[in-house]
Parts: sequence; C-alpha cells; structure tokens
Amino acid sequence: MKIVRYSKNGASSYGILKEEKIMTVSGNIYSDFRETGESILLKYVKLQPPVDPANIVAIGLNYKSHAIETKMDFPHAPVIFIKTTNTVTGPDDEIILPKMAPDEVDYEAELAIVIGKMAKNVTEEEAFEYVLGYTCAQDVSARDCQIRTDVQWARGKSFDTFCPIGPCIETEMDPDNARISLKLNGEVMQNSSTSDLIFSCRGLVSYLSRCMTLLPGTLILTGTPSGVGFTRKPPVFLRSGDRTEVEIENIGMLKNRVVSE
Repeated sequence: MKIVRYSKNGASSYGILKEEKIMTVSGNIYSDFRETGESILLKYVKLQPPVDPANIVAIGLNYKSHAIETKMDFPHAPVIFIKTTNTVTGPDDEIILPKMAPDEVDYEAELAIVIGKMAKNVTEEEAFEYVLGYTCAQDVSARDCQIRTDVQWARGKSFDTFCPIGPCIETEMDPDNARISLKLNGEVMQNSSTSDLIFSCRGLVSYLSRCMTLLPGTLILTGTPSGVGFTRKPPVFLRSGDRTEVEIENIGMLKNRVVSE
C-alpha cells in the first residue's frame, strides 16, 4: 500500500495511491484509517512530504561501499546524527542552496523508515511491528560546513530543504533488499541496493529505540550508498538548475530541482 499526503484547495489530506488515482481515507494513519470510497485523480493535486516528522534521526556511514569510498573503517555501532525538521521538503519541490554555504552542497540518496507507533526498547524481532512504512529521501549536506569549518554535522545537515522526502510511504516491502539510485541531470551517480547496509533496518529501529523514544512519524534515514559528490575526482556538487531523481524499488521516484537562495 502506498500512502500519500496531498493538498487541494489549500487543504492537506492523506490517501492511498492506486495507479493515477488517490483513494481518500478517513482516520489516522498512525492508528486506524479506512478508504472512504471516494477518489481523486493524481493530476489534480499537489503531493506533499508524506510525513510531517516528529524527529529526523539519520545514520552515517551505513553502506559498505560508501565506507570504502571514504576510506573509513566500518563502524562498530550505528553512527547517529540529527537533522532538524525545517529541512523537510516534498516531491517536485526545490532544494535551496543557502547563501551562507552554497558551494559544496552534496546529494545523498537514502531509504527512510517511517515509525508508526511509539517504540522504546524494542527487540530486533519486534522492530517491524513499530514501522508504518518506507519512503525515498535525500540527506542533502553542505560538505564545507560538515567537514572543514564546523567539524561537526549539525549545521551542514540542517539548512532549509535539505531533507526532500516522498513521493509516498510504501507499507509492504523488504527494506533490506531494494535497489536504490540517484540521477543528477539524468546521469546515474549512485546505484546500489539496501542489501549493502552495514546495519539493517530492523537493527536500526531496535538500536535507536534503546537510545531514545521513537515517536509516531519519526523519520530514520538509513544511510547513503557510494557515489556521493565529494568523493569524486573532481568533486561534483549541486548547482542551481540541477535536477535530482532518487528512485527506490517498490516505492517510486522522488524528483527535486536545485535553486539558489
């Protein structure tokens, strides 16, 4: 099932995407909801970020191939950082290069886990009982802030629009065996599978629930595969006018364009 959030005439609603139609629903996606029997054509609405996250928890260095390209050892435990919620933007929305740090903004395709109910101290075996579904994401990063000037990650990861998500929440898929790719202006830059994850989705939910209470709507960004811009020779960073496409098997494609602030 593909859950979408959309706006029409200024009102925001949830629905279930079926081909080119959205089936409207009543109720709460985090508890009980059902189809109303009514539908609306996709072309008549604007898709929004499929979740308004309570928190955004992200994992660094979680693909074997990415650790290798950055010449870093595989971590012994998940590397956790936080993105602020102002970073969220939706399908076909803009990624804004900030005036403060416009020159080394990098793309990162990610599978995002959407938590469906409050999770605290859950086991790996229980973990998926607390997951609503999965969506495409980008962990957009200002590398100069992250690596050189700040020597920590908060600012470089948290500029406005630095977390595009969408187009839907897929509730039925194997998150640890899905193709993931990113195209920049039509050229494939990242092409991998979540089977390359160092820490599985089930393991991440369990581990994080032992660190903090995971509230409904929490987004967990699970890491990015190899091919990011700052490791390339010469480096490839986002520029105004660029277009990115993140595609994850069973979920769909998240498209965004890049503009200057």
